[in-house]
Amino acid sequence: MSELASRTAEPGKTEPDGLSRRGFLQRSAAAGAGVMLIGSTEMLITAPAAAAAPQQAGYGPLVADPAQRLALPKGFGYTLVSEAGATMLDSGEPTPRNHDGTGAFSRRGGGTVLVTNHEIRDPFGTDLPVPHHDGLTYDPGAAGGCTVVQVDRDGKRLGETVGVAGTATNCAGGVTPWDTWLTCEEIDALAGKDGFQKDHGYVFEVDPYDAGANADPRPIKALGRFEHEAAAVDPHLGDVYLTEDSAGPNGLLYRWKAPENFNGRRGGFRRLGATDGVLAAMKATDGAGKHVPDLSLATKTGTVYRVEWVPVPDRDGRTVATRKQFADGDITRARKLEGAWWDGPGVYIVSSFARAESPVVHDGQVWLYDPRRSTLTLKLLFTKNPDPARDGAFDGPDNISVSPYGGVILAEDGEGIQHLVGATPSGATFPMARNDFVTAKTKNVEFTGPIYSPDRKFLFANVQEPGFTFAITGPWRNQR
Repeated sequence: MSELASRTAEPGKTEPDGLSRRGFLQRSAAAGAGVMLIGSTEMLITAPAAAAAPQQAGYGPLVADPAQRLALPKGFGYTLVSEAGATMLDSGEPTPRNHDGTGAFSRRGGGTVLVTNHEIRDPFGTDLPVPHHDGLTYDPGAAGGCTVVQVDRDGKRLGETVGVAGTATNCAGGVTPWDTWLTCEEIDALAGKDGFQKDHGYVFEVDPYDAGANADPRPIKALGRFEHEAAAVDPHLGDVYLTEDSAGPNGLLYRWKAPENFNGRRGGFRRLGATDGVLAAMKATDGAGKHVPDLSLATKTGTVYRVEWVPVPDRDGRTVATRKQFADGDITRARKLEGAWWDGPGVYIVSSFARAESPVVHDGQVWLYDPRRSTLTLKLLFTKNPDPARDGAFDGPDNISVSPYGGVILAEDGEGIQHLVGATPSGATFPMARNDFVTAKTKNVEFTGPIYSPDRKFLFANVQEPGFTFAITGPWRNQR
């Protein structure tokens, strides 16, 4: 732990905002069992898995796939759930391309319902778009969206339908405590440009069970318009944490504070006005009370920052992008703010990497924000990978989800070889899968959307391009 962390690890207690906010205390018991806090050292992050101590984390070395798709540990296997252009929707069109963030929900009768984002930035007319179905299309000029995939108890595909269409660059997203999916547009585009007929840069809610609830798609304007990456909902208060993957200047971490009358259940977001609640950006200070301009300045795990939230002047950002509405001294920035996932005491936030646009270079950070203490703690640090083309070290964490077996699962979006990476509560990292594709279009393509099935039997994950979803299963065991 750094000197800074030792000074700030037990900051003064703060009273959480609106802890008695109506409608959320009743749901606190269902917030999840909680994962133990992750700690790490740089050595654990950068060392190959084979060099680990005898009590090795994970499931052992990866075994090359004869089918040249996924390398997995011995005893594990996979089922192909969807493939862009190859599997078919129930309505007859091929599965769209560019699989990204994915939510997993219990299927009535057994199995899993997946909601998968399709990160398509091009205007409609591109290859393998999300089909424009009547009543489910937001913008006729946009080709992105998400699909809903039914999977049985054995991880086999049963069918696929459109969840929402006519959106753009649907990236990480996030699940809600009331079992819906927030699909996030990682784009800042106004109507009349690039073939779009409506404004983009919003969050949309998708119901995995009720297609009728998805009719007439409406952006949740209260959550702002910017290059959204991921969303995580506080199940106690209804607040939403939103990451921004942007540069020039670097992006921000936002919190939408729910209003007192917010009803956190299906359809609740539809009843919000465009300026309901408070959208604010994070400002961090160190143990000495000094402003932290960029999260890359934290170079040791265990570093703790105090957090306050600065309201966004114009959350729709039509004339000035939200991240540009602040002076650098007003907020804390970070490059490649990617995955977000709520669990136990707070929300995990990923900064995928930092390069010349940031004060300090790194190959990935995972933070935990605790809203009760108003603190942000660095839990994992990926130092610079010296040789991304060599299998062993990891870089560029992106999508994140909490594992029911302890720790988290990260999708690698780095340089060179791409993995699904597990991280135990003690901080050890291990490879869970490797992209073994050899085709020019799929070799070293990033993983996206790792998430376990509600029954803990399958780890679903995607290879983004052209677009595959796999159901991985095997001898799972506790990693705590």
